[in-house]
Amino acid sequence: MPDELDDAIRDSAQGPAKVSGDAGSVEQHPLPDQIEADKYLAAKQAARSKSRGLRFNKLVPPGGE
Repeated sequence: MPDELDDAIRDSAQGPAKVSGDAGSVEQHPLPDQIEADKYLAAKQAARSKSRGLRFNKLVPPGGE
């Protein structure tokens, strides 16, 4: 899924922002909105991973009770 979104953002950036013709007109979401959506989905996927990037451990020195 992330590759598909990356490809969609890349295609959107290369294509025109607005197209109109006989059948109607098409306007894409603004690029900053697409980038925010990509960041949101990446953060959501990172939060699902088992190693969440930050781990807290309590260190107890030997003999110190």
